Amino acid sequence: MDEATRMPPGQDVAYLGGGCFWCTEAMLKELRGILGVVPGYAGGTLADPTYEQVCSGRTGHAEVVRVAFDPAILSYADLLRIFFTIHDPTTPDRQGADIGPQYRSVIFTATSEQARTARAVRDQVAAERLWPDPIVTDIQPLDRFYEAESYHHDYFAKHPERGYCAAVIAPKVAKLRRTYMSRLARAQG
Repeated sequence: MDEATRMPPGQDVAYLGGGCFWCTEAMLKELRGILGVVPGYAGGTLADPTYEQVCSGRTGHAEVVRVAFDPAILSYADLLRIFFTIHDPTTPDRQGADIGPQYRSVIFTATSEQARTARAVRDQVAAERLWPDPIVTDIQPLDRFYEAESYHHDYFAKHPERGYCAAVIAPKVAKLRRTYMSRLARAQG
């Protein structure tokens, strides 16, 4: 499915799975050029899966985010380079304490050009040895994206005091802000 062709002029879309979609959404929303981030599911066999079904690890879906972005501000390749630094692309079916196939590192591509770019960036990151272990990020064509239930949208922004948000997401967002200060959507104070 070529979902990218449905984007308005001046916009592109990426589908990225880097573990918990609450984390990935919270971090990517910080970047200049990001127009919107929507949590959801992709890569599985069950139509219209629920969060509970995906969490079972039996549907084949990964937690992903659909990222709308302005390629004049943030290129797809640059977005992927950032993606490879904000999660651990070397652990199969795991991000920290989150374990299961739904937390795998994956890039779902909407076009053949995205697939070529994703493979090139993954190979470049591997060659640069940014990670001590081999990169296991899967790259596959997007079949279908299912938007997650509404309570997952902006989860970190709505619940920063909750345990997982405070202990896991907040430190990741803080690290992104330090690492990519020049790419932030707004000045941090």
